[in-house]
Amino acid sequence: MKRISLCTLVLLVTLNSVTSQSQSTTCSKYAFKSSNMGNASSPTTTSFQSCVDLPVLSSFLHWNYHPSNATLEIAYRHTGVGPASSKWVVWAINPIGKSMVGSQCLVAYHNPKDGSMVVYTSSIAGYGTTLAKGPLSFKVLKLSAVGESNEIIIYATLVVPKNTTTLNQVWQDGPLSSDGTPLMHSTTGPNVRSVASLDILSGVTVATATATGSSLKNIHGVLNAVSWGILMPIGVIIARYMRVFPKADPAWFYLHVGCQVSAYIIGVAGCATGLKLGARSEGVEHSKHRNIGITLFCLATIQMFALLIRPVKDHKYRIYWNIYHHSVGYTIIVLSVVNILEGFKILAPDEIWKKTYIEFIATLAFIAVILEAFTWYVVFARRRATASDNGNKHGSFV
Repeated sequence: MKRISLCTLVLLVTLNSVTSQSQSTTCSKYAFKSSNMGNASSPTTTSFQSCVDLPVLSSFLHWNYHPSNATLEIAYRHTGVGPASSKWVVWAINPIGKSMVGSQCLVAYHNPKDGSMVVYTSSIAGYGTTLAKGPLSFKVLKLSAVGESNEIIIYATLVVPKNTTTLNQVWQDGPLSSDGTPLMHSTTGPNVRSVASLDILSGVTVATATATGSSLKNIHGVLNAVSWGILMPIGVIIARYMRVFPKADPAWFYLHVGCQVSAYIIGVAGCATGLKLGARSEGVEHSKHRNIGITLFCLATIQMFALLIRPVKDHKYRIYWNIYHHSVGYTIIVLSVVNILEGFKILAPDEIWKKTYIEFIATLAFIAVILEAFTWYVVFARRRATASDNGNKHGSFV
């Protein structure tokens, strides 16, 4: 039995190694057609010494680097963009940073009018660009593009600064208008993770913070999920269903306040990281997520201050305070769940995280339904008992 287990383990390790090698060398198996190199503006080579599978957007980069004259021959392949897809593709070098602004782009797409290939250079000076034609900050000796097998390949020979070893590369795709004007690409998911540094000598690609969804994004997501999405609903359930038990008073109140205050403090930290992310990502806007987040913060702040003006139980205005407090509280819960799901769309983590959160909320909702039924059962039982006691007392006087 031990021999079988050992053999199985060795087999699994071997298969995993083979699979990993296969996945890591996808681009190296690609064979370029010599016919594509016939254009005078194309690179003169039919083979590339180095290549890398880019982590998102089904893209691959092949290149040859010649340190003697500081030239870089590249072939950028972007799959899934046939003539009918109405998409533009871009591969770019950013000499000044790891973002879109400052990128020196090679743009290509199928002309929607006649299906011909359009390829040109574009320098991005700001957000909201339409990828207008223009010169780059470095020389482009040769440039061409072909469309075949449902992919676009951009060929170029670039002159990079001497002694260059690492480049900041950006690659992207987006929709075309009916007249062939590039429109804004998506600002969620893979389209905001398509940035990486490339060592042109070793071929090592290192995803930047922008490409992977920085740790600050993850912190922002976790803080808000825990505060608005977990602690807040639990605090509401405690207040709603523990208070029907006389022995739970005042414990339920302190548990409720503890949950909500903790949620608010953590939520403030989450909002702060969100503001910092916004400052770092100028031009990238998630209006719906941002607006809901601001609304949540304002409502939660009002709730916190409302604790300072809470009337005593027998005060004549207590009923109005209760209506306000409950209405705002339930609104916060609904908006919290909606905004967290919106955050999942933006952050695009592994599907298991979104699925786990949905299951958690569904479980809380199921528990709330059960407790709601039990609460009304207790309330009606007490009313019947009170009515029975009053009837007995009345009968004793007869």
